Amino acid sequence: MSSTQIARPEAQAPQQLKVSKVATGSGIAGRPTQIFLAIVAVLWFFPVFYAVLNSFRDYAYTSENGYFSFGGFTLENYRDAWERASFGHTLLNSLKITVPAVLLTLFLSCCVAFVVSRFSWRFNLALLGLFTAANLLPPQALLIPVYRMFRLIPLPEWLSESGSLLNSHLGLVLVNVAFQTGFCAFVLSNYMKTIPRELYESAVVDGASVTRQFFGLTLPLCRPPLAALATLETTWIYNEFFWATVLLQQGDKFPVTSSLNNLRGEFFTDNNLVAAGSVLVALPTLIIFFLLQKQFVSGLTLGATKG
Repeated sequence: MSSTQIARPEAQAPQQLKVSKVATGSGIAGRPTQIFLAIVAVLWFFPVFYAVLNSFRDYAYTSENGYFSFGGFTLENYRDAWERASFGHTLLNSLKITVPAVLLTLFLSCCVAFVVSRFSWRFNLALLGLFTAANLLPPQALLIPVYRMFRLIPLPEWLSESGSLLNSHLGLVLVNVAFQTGFCAFVLSNYMKTIPRELYESAVVDGASVTRQFFGLTLPLCRPPLAALATLETTWIYNEFFWATVLLQQGDKFPVTSSLNNLRGEFFTDNNLVAAGSVLVALPTLIIFFLLQKQFVSGLTLGATKG
């Protein structure tokens, strides 16, 4: 009897090992997928590597020997790009736009998501759809209405030198908040729906108001998705180019992405210089991503497994 019990696990072991190989994709069946992903990764990474490589090369050398040559390395492109594009000043402008836009977007998204997920009423889905609709329209279609509206809305001079939302950092913050709130509200509402209702019932029994439930219970539990969304929103708003170019009219107010236009020449463009400027522009978002990488991955994988 005991020998039979011992033999059964041994007979089942090869079958379990075979299933685990198929599940993990480490067998022969998973090799085409791995090869395909490797090819896609190389094709995706090659333009970035090529731009970084040419950012260290002299324009005179590449114009004479071609971009597929090797040599002519220099650091002058980075110094010239920093000086010509005034990255020190434009980075400060991007900071003034990105930080309040991200904080305001996340706060308003939490408010909308809390109402949609916590309360059941007639216009529940309609409210969420209204906020999400902003992500369905292309910005180019709203260019003329937004431009005219911003030009007609008055602001005090201490808030905007132009006397309107046009040509002000506040206007750019509001545009980014309007376009990004819907996506964040959609993501947060789906996460808040997974919070057990028993927690809210216990909070009501303890005498917690709705405001206390929002700030003391919901927001602390939403830290992982908030960290993931903060990383995404910082990258998107920081890299935003379209609205900054349209709504800002003075060079001293441009963010760092729009200042790349200063690297273009009147008759020709030094692509190596532009590549160096692009690398400098991308560095802050890369640093933020690597610092918040753990929180970003944990926020994206929430709910991927159960048990």
